[in-house]
Amino acid sequence: MKSFNDIAAPVHSIETLGTVDGPGIRFILFLAGCPLRCLYCHNSDTWDPSVGKETTVSEVIAEIKRYKAFYDRSGGGLTVSGGEPTLHAYFLAELFQRCQGEGIHTCLDTSGFCDQEKAELFLPYTDLVLLDIKHMDPQKHRQITGVDAYKSIAFSQYVTEKNIATWIRYVLVPGYTDATEDIEKLCAYVATMNKVERITFLPFHQLGSAKREALGIANPLADLKAPSPEKIAEAQEIAQKYGLKI
Repeated sequence: MKSFNDIAAPVHSIETLGTVDGPGIRFILFLAGCPLRCLYCHNSDTWDPSVGKETTVSEVIAEIKRYKAFYDRSGGGLTVSGGEPTLHAYFLAELFQRCQGEGIHTCLDTSGFCDQEKAELFLPYTDLVLLDIKHMDPQKHRQITGVDAYKSIAFSQYVTEKNIATWIRYVLVPGYTDATEDIEKLCAYVATMNKVERITFLPFHQLGSAKREALGIANPLADLKAPSPEKIAEAQEIAQKYGLKI
């Protein structure tokens, strides 16, 4: 029988000096595999779990420790992203538990597409959740992701129940997620959650187009432009109206 230290997951890539996925300087671990097929995904090369290198918790911890001084000085730590990292719940639980034991801040970047029984494994060891809400409307959520919204909404409610610090991220995709009424619904819902420290509106971009082309994946939004500065400002104003920090 393998020890907990031998739990492995498919690692797509790492970034040792990340600065946008959580506070401070961070070690970003990208796990392979994702059940969502977001129309605007810029990491389509992480969808297939077979592209990742099987890596144990012990190996990841050893790599993080090489840069720990940078993380400690900046108030940073570890962020696990993907793909959808919650596919690897047992790995996450062991990794986060051991990181907390080493004094390393833990952050999960997720769509929330996860069953509660799996979430119960790793959330007790999660210091911060970066929750990427795709859409509040069930039909539109399925249209842009290929999956139902109920798991993600249930996950957000569970995070709230557990009083875990949360940053909300929402991609503004012209014609898909940027309608004023949709942003209103989003902000009204987020305002009911506990410990939401900020909400960030990310502008749609075409930076993932080359990956899709290389993989032979269709890009249905190939002709779509980024949202206007005015639309981003409108979304931020709506968020502030609901008392949310941006």
